[in-house]
Amino acid sequence: MRALDRKLLRDLRALWSQALTIALVVASGIAGFVTTLSAIDSLELARDRFYASGRFADVFGAVKRAPDALAARLRAVPGVADVQTTTEFAVRVTRDGVDDPIIGQLIGVPRDEPLRMNRVVLREAGGGIAPVPAGGPGAAQPDGALPAWVSESFVRAHGLQRGSRLQALINGKQRDLVVAGVALSPEYVFAGLWGMPDLRGFGVFWVDGEALDAAWDMTGAFNRIAVKLAPGASEAAVIDGLTRELARFGGRLAHGRDAQVSHAMLDNEIAEQRVLGSILPAIFLAVAAFLLNVVVSRLVSTQREQIAALKALGYANRAIASHYLKLVAAVVAIGLVLGLALGKWLGLMLLGLYGDFFRFPAFEHVLSPALVSVAAGLTAATALVGTWSAIAATVRLAPAEAMRPPAPGRYRRTLLERLGIRRIGTVARMILRQLERRPWRSTLAVAGIAASVAIVVMGNFFRDAIEVIVDTQFTLAMRNDVAVWTFEPLHERAALELARLPGVTQTEASRFVDVVLVHGHRRERSQLRGYATHPQLYRIVDVDGRLTDPAGDGLVLTDRLADKLGLRVGDRVRVEVLEGRPRVLDLSVDATVREMMGLNAYMNRDALNRALGDGDLSTGWVLALERGREPALLAASRDLPRVAGAFSKSTMLRNMQELSARNIRIMSTVLTLFAVVIAVGVVYNNARIALAERAWELASLRVLGFTRAEVSGLLLGELALLIAVALPLGMLAGWAMVHGLVGALKSDQFFFPVVIRPRTFAIAALAVVAAGVASALIVRRRIDHLDMVGALKTRE
Repeated sequence: MRALDRKLLRDLRALWSQALTIALVVASGIAGFVTTLSAIDSLELARDRFYASGRFADVFGAVKRAPDALAARLRAVPGVADVQTTTEFAVRVTRDGVDDPIIGQLIGVPRDEPLRMNRVVLREAGGGIAPVPAGGPGAAQPDGALPAWVSESFVRAHGLQRGSRLQALINGKQRDLVVAGVALSPEYVFAGLWGMPDLRGFGVFWVDGEALDAAWDMTGAFNRIAVKLAPGASEAAVIDGLTRELARFGGRLAHGRDAQVSHAMLDNEIAEQRVLGSILPAIFLAVAAFLLNVVVSRLVSTQREQIAALKALGYANRAIASHYLKLVAAVVAIGLVLGLALGKWLGLMLLGLYGDFFRFPAFEHVLSPALVSVAAGLTAATALVGTWSAIAATVRLAPAEAMRPPAPGRYRRTLLERLGIRRIGTVARMILRQLERRPWRSTLAVAGIAASVAIVVMGNFFRDAIEVIVDTQFTLAMRNDVAVWTFEPLHERAALELARLPGVTQTEASRFVDVVLVHGHRRERSQLRGYATHPQLYRIVDVDGRLTDPAGDGLVLTDRLADKLGLRVGDRVRVEVLEGRPRVLDLSVDATVREMMGLNAYMNRDALNRALGDGDLSTGWVLALERGREPALLAASRDLPRVAGAFSKSTMLRNMQELSARNIRIMSTVLTLFAVVIAVGVVYNNARIALAERAWELASLRVLGFTRAEVSGLLLGELALLIAVALPLGMLAGWAMVHGLVGALKSDQFFFPVVIRPRTFAIAALAVVAAGVASALIVRRRIDHLDMVGALKTRE
């Protein structure tokens, strides 16, 4: 073994604790990077494979009722490679012993040919893939029950088995659905209503197409289309062509995958995690680079004489620089290995959480060689950026100059003394002078600690944001207890029937209409929501908790929708109605509102009905109930044939808390632990370096009569002062990072409110202070066991 390699091992043994803390910081950054991006890579791989094997459609469309002969005209649209027509209906589903309302999406499967697009995959009991029967789920049983393939998430949530029965209201008649298989489809990777995960309240049921057509008098007709594009075809041109053909049969605007709920939610999650997987690891690695710089700078400065001796013995600058780079490489290599192992483990955990939202036939965690290579490259870049300047500055010294100790720091009165503040204790004066002698190092130490505070703030911000979202949506906006809606608009007199249901104390009507908003060359599909003039049970509430009433005859748009269309208050917008007979409205924008969810458009319900010329119609009602009467009302609503569904606010809130809120809490906890690692790394390394540099001084003070507590106070006082300065700066940095992150995560589907509660700042402060205390105790123990004789023999 060469002499320099033996020296390397001795240095690592002497610096093992500092090297370990740096390696842990590097590991945290690499783990965050690998966790998020490997999970996203796995998610994308599962998506692409399922989309390909299931032949996921490119364009979708719906009509009220169209003859099968129309399919040939749709296939003739330029750019269309294939068209698949189906019959689909949303129905009310009930199950014995379950009070919560359930909405089921029934999809007809043809007997004579398999589905060519959006193919169904059947899951075996052991988790494998079962063959799909050629004839579909099977014809109706003698008692009229329909065998059904049921979406996996719904089956798992309700604990259903093959042969389990549910009841569905199919075209006004109750019929049993018999579970004949557990199904997955690329069209329903994400299963939920209105973009919210609902494993218990929403299920997809694939049933015999002929039986479904007969139940709805749809024999020889269809109401849904799926389209595959020809290679190189323009999606926009195909959508326009399909929309023109479908319009004659009451068809709505065809749309691409971007407006398909499952695909949109999946893509939005991927985009958000890519942002988090890039920003957070960058912070960790930047701190690791700082720590490496501090440690290596101190090491080479204390080994100036050794470096000079090596040069005098003929070692070249390249050999000496290589020696210190090997030292750094050994530290970051440990961090890389730990980070990859931790990232693999956390990636598996994150993929497990995704499994509650997204369903694929095969969902395996993949850690690609390319991602490992990128992680290794980032680690190497961190090592070079953090240490090259310190190493280069030292190895360039001439041997004679390196033999001399470094120039002493500039000693002068502290800033407070220069400002006229004289009553400063001796210990405090020594601490302040020491910090002012090394302003750059003190600044970097404060920055590192502040970064850990900021990460804790950012991690727990998501918890605060979810709480605000839940409070805004379920307390301020939704003041009702139950929401009831219909598939077809009904006269407002239907409210009288609802008011007679058990426990109802107040009703409020609304009307939702699918529209396309057009302003110049910009078009955006949306749902126009008609509310009461001064709604009391279902209100429009912005991110700041302010109310907006749709009191005029114009529109109230979310700010993101207005920005996408280039609209301002007072502008006119063309509204193309996608329901009923073709109609075009010319409306003004009365107001904009900053909402958290969706691209929404609101209007006064009475004004909407007047503009449409349909009379006093509604498609939904929200109900306020007497306490404890909700089960009775939900049971009674099942007997109303015109009611499509009834959902309780408490059920929706439970779903939100069980899935989304739980995942946010897990992520906040992981980020807090990573931030504590950073705090320990910065605080401990700073204290250890200070102890090594001032060992002679501290030993001299002990000889002069200072107690161990007084000597420790000098060093730990610096540490406490650095933390005290870093805490407010870190909180400010966390606030700025949250604003930047929210801007980066902003999407059509979701907008996080920027809210940081005092509790979050307190958690950040306590986490960093706890890390500082733990580091201080370790350093204090080393001070107590300081070898005074050895320290006093050290050359100044």
